[in-house]
Amino acid sequence: MAVVGRLGIYPMVPLALPARRVLAFLALHESAVPRGAAAELLWPDTPEPQGRANLRRALWQLPHGWVESVGEDLVLEAEVDLHRAQAVAGRCLEGSGATLEEIRLLSEDLLPGWHEEWTTAAQAAFRQLRVQALEAACRTLAGAGQHALATQAGIAALAAEPLSESVAEALVAAHLSQGNRYAALRCYRDFARVLRAELGVDPAFAAPLGLSPL
Repeated sequence: MAVVGRLGIYPMVPLALPARRVLAFLALHESAVPRGAAAELLWPDTPEPQGRANLRRALWQLPHGWVESVGEDLVLEAEVDLHRAQAVAGRCLEGSGATLEEIRLLSEDLLPGWHEEWTTAAQAAFRQLRVQALEAACRTLAGAGQHALATQAGIAALAAEPLSESVAEALVAAHLSQGNRYAALRCYRDFARVLRAELGVDPAFAAPLGLSPL
């Protein structure tokens, strides 16, 4: 089974780089992808015949059944963590909270270490989605009294977006809802230091216990 996750490409069998690139490319598309488009985007500086030949060789390196050909289109048949993570994020944004496993799934970037042109937009979109979902989960879980999960979600969101005031506020509130005033103040002050160092401003939300940021 192939997965796009932690959220990188980690199949249960070793694959050469060209095969992993094809697998990742198809995983970013929920619908069928024409062979010509795949070859052009994966090998943009290569003449079309050579690009198609590269694509054929990469497909031969994949285990049977992972990618199906439907006419000139390619369809990924392997399991993809990205799609599962997107579904989890959608539920979080609708207010359902999250389990620890789901929080961990949303705690990783998409294809970390990959810097190809065709990955950039998907990576940025997924990062924004997972941060918003983790923040929403933090607030929902804190409101439901699931404090440990709430703080885990908030910590993961802040690690991904260290300058997000709404995320920091959600995490501080989660600490306070559990009665951890010291943890709330420490979180606030750490965030205030980062914000002042990067932007030269203090947080817009009030410090817990009425104390100053530093």
